[in-house]
Amino acid sequence: MPGKTAILIGATGLVGGHLLQLLLASPAYSKVIAVSRRPVAINHKKLVRVETGSFDLLASALADVKVDDAFCCLGTTIRQAGTKAEFHKVDYGYALEFAHSALRGGAKHLLLVSAIGADARSPVFYNRVKGLLEKEVSALGFKYVSIFRPSLLVGDRVENRPGEAIGIRLSALLAPFLRGPLRSMHPINGAEVATAMVAVAESPAAGKTRIYRYDDMQARQA
Repeated sequence: MPGKTAILIGATGLVGGHLLQLLLASPAYSKVIAVSRRPVAINHKKLVRVETGSFDLLASALADVKVDDAFCCLGTTIRQAGTKAEFHKVDYGYALEFAHSALRGGAKHLLLVSAIGADARSPVFYNRVKGLLEKEVSALGFKYVSIFRPSLLVGDRVENRPGEAIGIRLSALLAPFLRGPLRSMHPINGAEVATAMVAVAESPAAGKTRIYRYDDMQARQA
């Protein structure tokens, strides 16, 4: 029997890079579509590249895709984006367009990397944008929506994020004290998030929308 088709946006990022490798290695998938603005430096018989150059062309680039599971690892920072408007365009606008395109292509399961603190009513702009995206995609017609809310992500990035690096060092010092409700604040390796996403895709939890925090993701490690 042929395996499923996965589509992934953000394949050149920290979580997305690990996720792409795992999807290509998974016997559950016979095709993996990687959507990116810059080239994906991997050759694999399962891999189909969709390199748009600009995500403004996302809808047309994905007009004819047929997929089963959609993985969204798209994300930037306000500092990298330059303005709040550009950040909103990437983390909300492009991500939502990807979700719509995947749904039109037949996807039953959307797996989204969000962020701890995501809340559509938050006074913090970053958290509010993430929360609004979660709210929008949860209202779409997917059978399953799995939302992953990591705290600080640990791992080697292509781009430099000095503020995040400082936060990781501070969190390492505070880690022994992150207990109970504070456990969700614990830093997590990007590879662990990716592993949890594949495990959830292969065995979804009951119910339409499920949120995965630190302990939930740790429980999904192989």
